[in-house]
Amino acid sequence: MRCEKLSAGLHVGSGTNASSYPASPILGIYAAVTRQTLEGTPDGGWYPEERVDVETALRAYTVNTAWAAGEEAIKGTLEPGKLADLVVLDRDPFQVPPEELKDIQVLMTMVGGEIVYEHEQGREQ
Repeated sequence: MRCEKLSAGLHVGSGTNASSYPASPILGIYAAVTRQTLEGTPDGGWYPEERVDVETALRAYTVNTAWAAGEEAIKGTLEPGKLADLVVLDRDPFQVPPEELKDIQVLMTMVGGEIVYEHEQGREQ
């Protein structure tokens, strides 16, 4: 996410289809916030002026991506009448230090209001 695009008011979306990085929105959010590898390098991150805050990174994976797909009326936010595509996390990404974002675990995933994934007592179901 280039910060000048954000400063210009563009809706910047993110996804997880790059083969060079694990397909995990959590790891993508970590990378956007820290601009570092999973090993924490380089110190200060690549192009640290392009780091974004957690809210901006989360919006890139939710609201902005729904908008880019023309689906903002049914996806992107939790509101009555929308699809209820969501995850439940083991920690609040707004409350952990940036370097711990990569360690957040998904406890549950819902698609269209139906549970499609549950993590139970340290093992996947």
